[in-house]
Amino acid sequence: MSDEYFSETFGEVPVMGIFRRQGLERTMQLAEAAWDVGVRIMEVPVMAPDDLSVLRVIASAARERGFDVGAGTIVSADQLDAVADAGAAFTVAPGFDPIVAAASVARGLPHVPGVATGTEIQAALRAGFTWLKAFPAERLGPAWIRHQHGPFPQVRFVATGGVTPETAQSFLDAGCRVVALGSAFDSEEQITKLTPILGRPTSTSPLSPE
Repeated sequence: MSDEYFSETFGEVPVMGIFRRQGLERTMQLAEAAWDVGVRIMEVPVMAPDDLSVLRVIASAARERGFDVGAGTIVSADQLDAVADAGAAFTVAPGFDPIVAAASVARGLPHVPGVATGTEIQAALRAGFTWLKAFPAERLGPAWIRHQHGPFPQVRFVATGGVTPETAQSFLDAGCRVVALGSAFDSEEQITKLTPILGRPTSTSPLSPE
């Protein structure tokens, strides 16, 4: 379920926007700017009750354009009913919790678990997940992506955590299918810096480890 959904949803647009704690009005302004430059998929981290209200409005506006919005920072199965009711189309977690991952899929929400080690990648693959969030990407670095693609060529990494418009292409060149950026969506000026990345084909042949 998750593999098919993300393969179709991310398609040829290798950027996901993360909109964290900016309030409803400002988040809507920035989401509109992101949609206008070609971003097609977004994540709203849900860490406080008012985040659900933001998720609900942004997800509704996205559906009108034919796009999806997911709920991020899912660390408990108890969050799933609330984010599903708010319109989340998928979920993203900072780590791999097999209970949370299975419950999300059972709830009809494709899931991207977070990984930072080979052990976690193996566990996620064993559970049937190949779209994995490399987190924190800034600390792991593009070389980590290349090395992990050696033993795990089937993994589709979503680089998340500290990725900037200036470093995003290095992660894509290393074999990431998607870069997820948060600070780049803090202003319209930052969003426009993503234009060179949007529309570039993502890597379909991960590089071998050095």
